[in-house]
Amino acid sequence: MLLDLIGALAAGLGLLGLVLLVNRVLLRGRIGRWIYPATVALGMVSYTIWAEYTWADRTITAMPQLELARESGSPAFYRPWSYVFPRTTRMIAIDRSQTRTHPEQPGLVMTRVVLIGRWEPVRAVTVVYDCRAPARADLVEGVNLNADGTLEGATWVPVEADDPVLAAACAAQEEGSDEPANGA
Repeated sequence: MLLDLIGALAAGLGLLGLVLLVNRVLLRGRIGRWIYPATVALGMVSYTIWAEYTWADRTITAMPQLELARESGSPAFYRPWSYVFPRTTRMIAIDRSQTRTHPEQPGLVMTRVVLIGRWEPVRAVTVVYDCRAPARADLVEGVNLNADGTLEGATWVPVEADDPVLAAACAAQEEGSDEPANGA
């Protein structure tokens, strides 16, 4: 949040410097002094809108091991343009570097699901997906991963067959099935 404030101030002051230079040198002061605070405001608002609408892409690009599975957001009454141009406020991604399968359990894939929210700390949970019978089991305390790739003490939660997180995890499993270090 502090970096966004600094970025907004820098954008406003940078635009102010440009307008100040143009007004004084090229236009010889023909534009009134009202242009200076208006320029700072325009620069700060423009930067803020840019930062809000691009943070999701910038975040995923900064972490190449993540594959975006789902993004969502909600409009806000104090941002009426968000009803027309929705912005992303939450994302769910899988960490491809933490995706594993077991040779004896070809339908199961273990991956780390990363939950990212705007102005929220990043959270991650390790999940096992059953790609054949669409279901998931969170690897929490009390769940044991056996040597043969089965889970003991897990609670399987059914998921929709078209769930984007399930699809991303199963696609990562299929792509990684040719790799030699594939076992869990």
